Amino acid sequence: MEWNISPEIVAIGPLSLRWYGLLFASSFIIGLQIMLWMFKKEDKNIDDLNDLVWFMVLGTVIGARLGHCLFYNPEYYLSHPLEILKVWKGGLASHGAVIGIITGLYFYMKKGRKYSYLWLIDRVSITVALAAFFIRTGNLFNSEIIGTETTVPWAFKFVLIDNVPRHPAQLYEALAYLAVFILLILWYKKKEGQIPEGRILGVFLVLVFGFRFFVEFIKEDQTYFEAGMLLNMGQLLSIPVILGGVYLIFRSGKEKINAQI
Repeated sequence: MEWNISPEIVAIGPLSLRWYGLLFASSFIIGLQIMLWMFKKEDKNIDDLNDLVWFMVLGTVIGARLGHCLFYNPEYYLSHPLEILKVWKGGLASHGAVIGIITGLYFYMKKGRKYSYLWLIDRVSITVALAAFFIRTGNLFNSEIIGTETTVPWAFKFVLIDNVPRHPAQLYEALAYLAVFILLILWYKKKEGQIPEGRILGVFLVLVFGFRFFVEFIKEDQTYFEAGMLLNMGQLLSIPVILGGVYLIFRSGKEKINAQI
């Protein structure tokens, strides 16, 4: 399949609306509606969502940008620190976004909320899974984060890159993250939100970054120093995240047993 879709939806002079930007913004808009539904369902203060949105946006953007700069090209960005601010040039890292979101929610909770940090981040992780779907779809429209060469019948030829049959790695990830979102939200709905704290987050981390670990084997290197590495940077960063998810799952199970005793 030839992939020759323009990353721009419409351009007016120097300004343009891109698919990536539209999908990125949509992830916050739809995520807010999902959080609103969950807050109403569990009788929480919906006014808190006004602050939550800004902490999420800032945490995501700052974390993802710093993650890209410091994880994938630290030498350049530390030598040219002002370049870090030029987000419009592209370059966001999902591992950095996770760190940014976790940090942003920590400061959000500092204002004193009538629910716990883990309660909140469990529910936020459901919306983040959907956001990951939107972002990887945006990467597909940008013809970036491409897969390795392949002969599979569903291979994509990224005309804007090199017109070589490749794994549509962005599509693999997008579909996987959409499946994780559907799984988590149906689980939440079935249990009426009565799930041990930390378990949703743990499952999210294991599934999302577990898939990320394996799909990296069929993706082109994202930076120069990954050449020849047994595991690339994305995989190395995913390992502690997956282990953290496993810990949260077992921790939530242990707390449930203690509560029953």
